[in-house]
Amino acid sequence: MLDQTTICAISTSPGAGAIAVIRLSGSEAISIAEKVFRSPNKEKKLADEKPNSLHFGQLMYNNEVIDEVVLSLFKAPHSFTGEDIVEISCHGSTYIQQKILEILIENGARMALPGEFTQRAFLNGKMDLSQAEAVADVIASSNAAAHKLAINQMRGGFSKEIGVLRDQLLHFTAMVELELDFSEEDVEFADRTALRNLTEKIEELLRKLKDSFQLGNAIKNGIPVAIVGETNVGKSTLLNALLNEDKAIVSDIHGTTRDVIEDVVNIHGTAFRFFDTAGIRETEDHIENLGIERSYSKLEQATVVLLVVDTNNPYELVKSRIDKIRERISGNQLLIIVANKIDTGKQETIQQLDLLDMTDREKLVFIAARDKRNLDELIDHMQHAISFDAAEQQDVIVTNARHFEILKNAHEAILRVLNGLDDGIPGDLLAQDIRECLHYMAEITGEISTHEVLGHIFKNFCIGK
Repeated sequence: MLDQTTICAISTSPGAGAIAVIRLSGSEAISIAEKVFRSPNKEKKLADEKPNSLHFGQLMYNNEVIDEVVLSLFKAPHSFTGEDIVEISCHGSTYIQQKILEILIENGARMALPGEFTQRAFLNGKMDLSQAEAVADVIASSNAAAHKLAINQMRGGFSKEIGVLRDQLLHFTAMVELELDFSEEDVEFADRTALRNLTEKIEELLRKLKDSFQLGNAIKNGIPVAIVGETNVGKSTLLNALLNEDKAIVSDIHGTTRDVIEDVVNIHGTAFRFFDTAGIRETEDHIENLGIERSYSKLEQATVVLLVVDTNNPYELVKSRIDKIRERISGNQLLIIVANKIDTGKQETIQQLDLLDMTDREKLVFIAARDKRNLDELIDHMQHAISFDAAEQQDVIVTNARHFEILKNAHEAILRVLNGLDDGIPGDLLAQDIRECLHYMAEITGEISTHEVLGHIFKNFCIGK
């Protein structure tokens, strides 16, 4: 049930700044603002003013001027939350911000919970749940591609794709269930050929959306890159060079890195999530072996695998290490063989590596990590690990883990519908699978939701949004 109380919060970033914005939303927003706002025209009443208007004046407390402010006035239902909203733009002093909050609360408002403004927008029908979730993604976007995807979702691109197919599927569900009322007459209201065509179309779209999550997750959270190799080949030196900081300990002692070191960095507009793993070798050290197991685990999760090899070693040894990693990765992963220490390496090893047979999903780069030599070439290969052109060509790309999980379930349900049509199963069983698919689609947009789901989604928002 929608809380009707008036809420307030600072909507700009925490701390001091040039300007801060404090937001009020609810049925008493305008009346509370009137109690503390004094216009140069003292007869001016905010309630009588036009919506979507700005008003300059002073914010008062016990006849004392707290600050000169500008009020933005939005009236229900034409506002972000669908309620009356007043936004107070004040100077960004932390004292002024907190004092204004205290005054608003004293006059009848209460502090907003995390994401409560956006939650009210959803509950008041101003946006569906997937659009509401996209608000948080817009705020958190750290690169152009992530921002574009979040904006598209916030404007309803994802919801439209789901909504059109759901409406068509609802029509067929009604026809199939109508048949059940006339089961004794043995009639068919739902054209099975048309239903199959629609089901195939939905299956294709759900699969396409589900499969787009790999790209969407990489754009949103960074392309996962695992740096693997034996001990002392320069993995940590390479990580430090890519991050431009001494994140990992560099030492000549074998087995220095015993756990996975993780960091995200934006390189040339692309976010990468790096995992510097423990050196892979045979050892009796129990702690080091745990780190090596984690290395193999991160290897499986990565989109890009940077296999660092030392060109000071004989080619036969280096080749055996490459073959061992090749056996552990899938065809969807990009393997970049990083031949390190070319400034001191054996020329025979370097020459033979240069002749190494490579597949379409393998690259070879010769570098000197300590001097950052040829790092640009390595980064260029990494950026081509995922085709970001797909983000330009495909209108909707899934970036939300909740949506991905629901799409997996919906896809399994629609596959059962297709199998049921092939097997000629009765209409009541067919209708059950269709209803299940419809249920999952509705979970994405929030037509079906629970307090637990809503609470989990909005608790991760910042206060004031």
